[in-house]
Amino acid sequence: MMHSLKKLNPLIGLVTLITELAVWLPVAKADSTADLLVSLQCQDYQIQIWQNRLSNTYLYRSQSFMGNLAIDQGSRTATEGVTVYKFRNGDYEYWVWDGTLDSPNAGTWEIYRNSRLVLQQNCTKS
Repeated sequence: MMHSLKKLNPLIGLVTLITELAVWLPVAKADSTADLLVSLQCQDYQIQIWQNRLSNTYLYRSQSFMGNLAIDQGSRTATEGVTVYKFRNGDYEYWVWDGTLDSPNAGTWEIYRNSRLVLQQNCTKS
């Protein structure tokens, strides 16, 4: 029995240390002021469109292994039954099409630089 307690003693110390550190670490909280409108998987990119309930503005978020991008103050336009969200960041515009005419479970992600299309990807809703 004493042999078993000696083996457990380091584990108990580790659990105590982790518990004490957890009290001091910041807690991540979900932002409850925005609703997720669109979530697309576009190859290596996860694209999300959020709507802030307080200001009624649109927010663009993209995540990938190459980095993350966040842009506020986007616009929304409905065209032929498909909604497009547009965001500007310097010379670049990011367009996110929610659905396509052929499939409501798909989407398109476009990037323009100086009004010229530089990237277009077909995406799936995630």
